[in-house]
Amino acid sequence: MTGVLNVRFLPAVLLFYLAFSWGAANSRGQSVTDGSQANVGAQSNLARTRAEHLRHGINLSEWFAQVYDPRGYTKEHFQAWNTAQDIALIKALGFDHVRLSVNPQPMFRPRQADELPAEYLSNLDAAVKMILDANLAVMIDIHPDSDFKEKLAKEGDFTEQFADFWRGLARHYSNLDPNLVFFEILNEPEARDPYRWYGVESRVAVAIREGAPNHTIIATGARYSDDDDLLSIEPLHDSNVIYTFHFYDPHVFTHQGATWGENYWHFVKALPYPSTPENVEASIAAIPEPAKRLAAARYGMDRWNAARMDEEFDQVAAWAKRWNVPVICNEFGVFRKEARPEHRAAWISDVRKSLEKHGIGWTMWDYSGGFGVVTKPNGQPIVDELTVKALGRTVPHY
Repeated sequence: MTGVLNVRFLPAVLLFYLAFSWGAANSRGQSVTDGSQANVGAQSNLARTRAEHLRHGINLSEWFAQVYDPRGYTKEHFQAWNTAQDIALIKALGFDHVRLSVNPQPMFRPRQADELPAEYLSNLDAAVKMILDANLAVMIDIHPDSDFKEKLAKEGDFTEQFADFWRGLARHYSNLDPNLVFFEILNEPEARDPYRWYGVESRVAVAIREGAPNHTIIATGARYSDDDDLLSIEPLHDSNVIYTFHFYDPHVFTHQGATWGENYWHFVKALPYPSTPENVEASIAAIPEPAKRLAAARYGMDRWNAARMDEEFDQVAAWAKRWNVPVICNEFGVFRKEARPEHRAAWISDVRKSLEKHGIGWTMWDYSGGFGVVTKPNGQPIVDELTVKALGRTVPHY
């Protein structure tokens, strides 16, 4: 019919574009009430100001996500895994925030995802309160298993349910101090299509904003939150957002001895840092496959050192400056199993110093897990003083 838009005959791509444009506009409308440039700047400055609460932090893993405790996601586990003693120690070590990993799956109800189970949520509430009572900021990081993320990468209906979940969770915590409580959309997305991920992240950001109009959102790139994936996206149409990336390069060093990821990592032991073509030879000789041995040898050829870290973060800082947005690195670290302590500490120190040089706040992975700043051989935290020093923190002496 002439002069009338008949949506039945619009191509699917155009329909998606129109829907996405409406969502983006709605997101901007939620965060900038009158659409004025002044409010855009004010919201951007607000996110930057709040990012100052996220200068040097630690990840709390294996508590509400990645639970390996035989008790599973139970009240007994939640009350015992990290206690007020752990939170007090984190504060005493000089950290200003924690990143609290939360697996949504125990709370997720398909088709009713915004209806969060009260009993389970009460355990999470107790943990968040314990952190805030210690005057630490907290990132609530949604940290599901890979199968959950795979569904987000492929299924539009599941994205809507995830948005419902986030709307309900954000609403639940909307009464907490927005200067200290941050909402991280998703840990390490596994979307092979960055354009799809941008649409998913935008849609979920709208839902969070509907649930918590005043809180700052944390967003990331499409695949595993790598820095190169961050550099491939444009900022969301919401100015009250902090952007994050994770840094574990080169993985052959930071994940040596690991039994996940690349299979050959479990062969690698005592790989040194900084690297040269000569000093890696002994470590890579144990790798049986020539192609993988070459991949590890390239770590030596690339001569990873403090200057190499600076070059990496130069690019991140340039991206943040271009878009005038705050950026943080809320995961970096070295697996403890096979890395020599002095080499592990040197890598952590160089990354931390370079991030600080570039004005990028950081959150090390992790508190007491396989990358930990403490160990718990008998359930009580023992501080790794070498790691604490590498992080520029101070071990308290009582």
